Amino acid sequence: MTKSQILEIKVKPNSSQSKLECNEAGEWVAFVRARPIDGKANAELIALVADHFGIHKRNVSIKTGTTARLKRVELDME
Repeated sequence: MTKSQILEIKVKPNSSQSKLECNEAGEWVAFVRARPIDGKANAELIALVADHFGIHKRNVSIKTGTTARLKRVELDME
Protein backbone atom coordinates (compact mmCIF):
# COMPACT_ATOMS: atom_id res chain seq x y z
CA MET A 1 0.00 0.00 0.00
CA THR A 2 1.35 3.41 -0.93
CA LYS A 3 0.89 6.61 0.99
CA SER A 4 -0.02 9.66 -1.03
CA GLN A 5 0.27 13.30 -0.17
CA ILE A 6 -1.24 16.33 -1.90
CA LEU A 7 0.64 19.63 -2.01
CA GLU A 8 -0.57 22.97 -3.29
CA ILE A 9 2.34 24.59 -5.08
CA LYS A 10 2.49 28.07 -6.57
CA VAL A 11 4.71 27.95 -9.65
CA LYS A 12 6.79 30.88 -10.84
CA PRO A 13 8.01 30.04 -14.36
CA ASN A 14 10.84 31.73 -16.26
CA SER A 15 12.85 32.21 -13.02
CA SER A 16 16.60 32.68 -12.88
CA GLN A 17 17.02 29.51 -10.83
CA SER A 18 15.19 26.26 -10.20
CA LYS A 19 14.19 25.61 -6.58
CA LEU A 20 11.33 24.47 -4.37
CA GLU A 21 10.77 26.06 -0.99
CA CYS A 22 8.21 26.35 1.74
CA ASN A 23 7.76 29.95 2.90
CA GLU A 24 7.09 31.15 6.45
CA ALA A 25 3.33 30.92 5.89
CA GLY A 26 3.68 27.20 5.07
CA GLU A 27 2.97 27.68 1.36
CA TRP A 28 5.02 25.79 -1.23
CA VAL A 29 6.56 27.90 -4.00
CA ALA A 30 8.41 26.46 -6.99
CA PHE A 31 10.72 28.58 -9.09
CA VAL A 32 11.32 26.93 -12.47
CA ARG A 33 13.56 28.10 -15.28
CA ALA A 34 11.35 26.78 -18.06
CA ARG A 35 8.69 28.91 -19.70
CA PRO A 36 5.08 27.68 -19.54
CA ILE A 37 5.10 26.48 -23.16
CA ASP A 38 4.34 22.91 -24.31
CA GLY A 39 4.30 21.61 -20.72
CA LYS A 40 8.00 22.34 -20.14
CA ALA A 41 7.40 24.17 -16.84
CA ASN A 42 5.18 21.30 -15.62
CA ALA A 43 7.84 18.74 -16.51
CA GLU A 44 10.49 20.75 -14.66
CA LEU A 45 8.14 21.07 -11.66
CA ILE A 46 7.65 17.30 -11.52
CA ALA A 47 11.41 16.72 -11.65
CA LEU A 48 12.01 19.39 -8.99
CA VAL A 49 9.42 17.95 -6.59
CA ALA A 50 10.69 14.39 -7.12
CA ASP A 51 14.26 15.46 -6.43
CA HIS A 52 13.28 17.48 -3.34
CA PHE A 53 11.38 14.59 -1.75
CA GLY A 54 13.73 11.85 -2.95
CA ILE A 55 11.17 9.93 -5.01
CA HIS A 56 10.90 8.91 -8.67
CA LYS A 57 9.34 11.30 -11.17
CA ARG A 58 6.74 8.64 -11.99
CA ASN A 59 5.45 9.02 -8.41
CA VAL A 60 4.67 12.73 -8.88
CA SER A 61 1.59 13.88 -10.77
CA ILE A 62 -0.20 17.17 -11.27
CA LYS A 63 -3.83 16.58 -10.30
CA THR A 64 -5.25 20.06 -10.95
CA GLY A 65 -3.94 23.29 -12.40
CA THR A 66 -1.94 22.05 -15.36
CA THR A 67 -2.46 25.42 -17.09
CA ALA A 68 -2.56 27.56 -13.92
CA ARG A 69 0.16 28.82 -11.61
CA LEU A 70 -1.44 27.23 -8.54
CA LYS A 71 -1.27 23.46 -8.83
CA ARG A 72 -2.27 20.47 -6.72
CA VAL A 73 0.49 17.91 -6.92
CA GLU A 74 0.13 14.34 -5.69
CA LEU A 75 3.13 12.48 -4.31
CA ASP A 76 3.04 8.70 -4.02
CA MET A 77 5.47 7.88 -1.25
CA GLU A 78 6.78 4.35 -1.59
